[in-house]
Amino acid sequence: MFRTLTRRHLLALAAATGFATAALTGPSAALAADKPFITVASTTSTEASGLFKHLLPAFTARTGIEVRVVAQGTGQALQTAKDGNADVVFVHDKKAELEFVAQGFGVKRQDVMYNDFILAGPKADPAGIKGGKDIVAAMKTIAGKSAPFASRGDDSGTDRAEKRFWKEAGVAPKGDWYRELGAGMGQTLNTAAAMDAYTLSDRGTWLSFTNRQNLEIVVQGDPRLFNQYGVILVNPGRHPTVKAKEGQAFIDWLVSKDGQAAIADYKVGGEQLFFPNAASGS
Repeated sequence: MFRTLTRRHLLALAAATGFATAALTGPSAALAADKPFITVASTTSTEASGLFKHLLPAFTARTGIEVRVVAQGTGQALQTAKDGNADVVFVHDKKAELEFVAQGFGVKRQDVMYNDFILAGPKADPAGIKGGKDIVAAMKTIAGKSAPFASRGDDSGTDRAEKRFWKEAGVAPKGDWYRELGAGMGQTLNTAAAMDAYTLSDRGTWLSFTNRQNLEIVVQGDPRLFNQYGVILVNPGRHPTVKAKEGQAFIDWLVSKDGQAAIADYKVGGEQLFFPNAASGS
C-alpha cells in the first residue's frame, strides 16, 4: 500500500537517490540548514535532462534561496503537492495542472517552457515506422505488429501522453510485446535500448541520454507531441506550511527575462533542450 510521505521523508529520499540538486550542497550542513529553502516537486525530465543543475545555482545566487527538488512522475509530483509536502510544483500535464488549481490545491498555473516528445526505436525498425510524423498511426502499427514497446507506466506526464496516443489509436496495449516498467525516463530508455524496443520520451531526456545503443528517433514532428511545462505555487491557504513568499520568488524568477534566458541557454551537444514561453518573460 502506498504510504504518504512527509516533507522530511521526501527530502531524505531526494538526498539518498541523488535527486537533491547542487543547491543542496555546501561547505557545511549546519550553514545550509540556516539558509532559506523551498521544496519543488517536479518531473524526472527536468532533473534527468540536467536543467535544474543549470538553473538553480543562478536562482540561489540571485535570491539566497536554495531549491530542494523531489523528482517524480507528474502524477506523483502533483500528489506530493496536494499532501502539502512541496511549496511549488513544476510539471508537464496541463490538464492535470489546471484541475489541481481548480480543486484549490494551487494558487495559479503559469507556462514556463516547452519542448516535444519523440518516439525512439531500434534502427532495425521492425514496425516500419521510421521517418513518420503521425504518432497515432505509428502506435497503431506498433501494436498491430506486436513490436516490443517499453512504457514508463508511472503516471508521469510522458506516460499520460503515451496513454492518450494509444487511446486515439484505438489500442488497449497488452501482451508480451508491451512492458510497463513503473520507472523514470532514463531507466525506461535504458530498458528500451537493452530490448530493442520502441518508447516515448521527452526530447530533453533523450538529448541527455548517452546509452542509446541501437536506439534512434523514428517519429517526430506531430503537433500532438507538443510538451508544455507549467509551474504552480501550492496553496498556503490549504497548507499553512507552504513557503509562499520564497516559492513565489522562484516562480517569478522562472518566468522573468533572466529565468527565461537561463532556460534558453541550456544546451546539450549544441542543441537547446527547452524553449521558454512564459508570457511575462517576453
